[in-house]
Amino acid sequence: MRKQNVAVTDMSTQKTAIRFPCASCAGPMLFDTESQSLKCQYCGAEQSIENVMEQPQEHSFDNTGENIAALHDWGTKQHAIHCESCGGETLIPVIQTATLCVFCGSPKVLQQDDIRSFRPETLIPFQISREEALTSFTAWKRKRWFLPNKFKKQNVGSQLNSIYIPYWTYDTDTYSLYSAEVGIYHYRTVTRTRVVNGKTQTYTATERYTVWHSTRGDYDRLFDDILIPASGHYNSGLLKKLGDFKLGELLPYKPEYLSGFISERYSVTREQGWEKAQDYAGEHLENEIKRKIGGDEIRNLNIRTTYSDITYKHLLLPVWNASYTYKSKPYYYMVNGQTGTVSGHVPRSALKITLFTLMCLSIAGAIVLFIMNQQ
Repeated sequence: MRKQNVAVTDMSTQKTAIRFPCASCAGPMLFDTESQSLKCQYCGAEQSIENVMEQPQEHSFDNTGENIAALHDWGTKQHAIHCESCGGETLIPVIQTATLCVFCGSPKVLQQDDIRSFRPETLIPFQISREEALTSFTAWKRKRWFLPNKFKKQNVGSQLNSIYIPYWTYDTDTYSLYSAEVGIYHYRTVTRTRVVNGKTQTYTATERYTVWHSTRGDYDRLFDDILIPASGHYNSGLLKKLGDFKLGELLPYKPEYLSGFISERYSVTREQGWEKAQDYAGEHLENEIKRKIGGDEIRNLNIRTTYSDITYKHLLLPVWNASYTYKSKPYYYMVNGQTGTVSGHVPRSALKITLFTLMCLSIAGAIVLFIMNQQ
C-alpha cells in the first residue's frame, strides 16, 4: 500500500503559516487586498512592497542566450501539492503544511518533489477581498433569469478560496499571404408568369445573381499579449468569461504577493500555450483578412501565415474559486480577483424555463396566424 503524505487542517491554519515575519512582533505578515501591502496578522503593522520593474520583461520563445535557471527561481523555496481526487496542482512554500485541495476540498493531497516550473514574470495582486467576492456573486445571481426564486433570495454558503491562476501571454509578428474568390451581388429585372384564379398573369421581379472574381494579397499584423490560460483544471468557458483582466496593471513578481494565497501550478506548457495562441491569432487573421477583401461572399479562402519575433511571459492572475451545494447538487463559480467579474454555474428552474418556452411558442404562433390572415 502506497504511503500518503497527507495533513488535514483547517483553511485558517494554512493562511497563518509564517512566510514574512513582522519586524515589530515577528507575527505572520500576509498580503492585504485593501492596502496592497503586507499586513501583520497580530499587531496590524504594514510593510510596503517595492516594485522596481517599469515594464514587464518578455522572454524569447527559444530562450536563446537566457539564463534558464533564473526563470525557475520563485524567490522562496516552493513545493508542489497534487490532489489524487481531481488532479489539481498547487504551489506552496516548503514551511507550509499541505491541507485540503483548494479545487475540490479533498484531503488526498501528496507532496511532489520536483517543481521545475517557470516562475511568473509578473502578476496582478488580489484587489477584491473575500467579502467583496461574495457580494459580487450575490449581485450576479440575482440578475440570472431562470434561477429558482428561493435560491435567488437566500444567502449561499460558499467554500471560497483565493488562488493565483497561471497564464501565458505571447507577442508575435505575423505575415500572411492569402488568396480567395470574391462574390459581388448584382441585380436584374426579369419577366415571370403566375396563375391567379385560373388566369395566367405576367409580372416583373428583381433577381439577384453573383459575379465571382479571384483575389490575392498579403497582410501584416502584430499581436500583443495574447492571453492563454495555463490551467488545465478549470472549465475553459468559465475562464474565458472571467478574462476581463486589466493587463496594464501588471506588477513585477514578488513572493510577498503570494503571502496568504496559493498559486496553481501550470499544467499547460509553453509549447501547448503557443499552439493555442496560434489558433487565437489564426481566427483573428481570418476575420480581418475577410474584412480587407470585402465583397458580399467569399469562398475558397486560403491563408498562409508566418510567425516571427515570438516572445512570452508567464504570469499569475487572481481568482476567487468557490463551490456550493443546492439541493444536494454541487455547483461552482469564480470571481475575478481584480475586477469582481463573476463566472459560474447556477441551478435552473424547470418551471420558469417551461413557462418561457410556452410564451415564445405562443408569440410565434400569433405572428404566423396574423401573417396568414393578412394574405
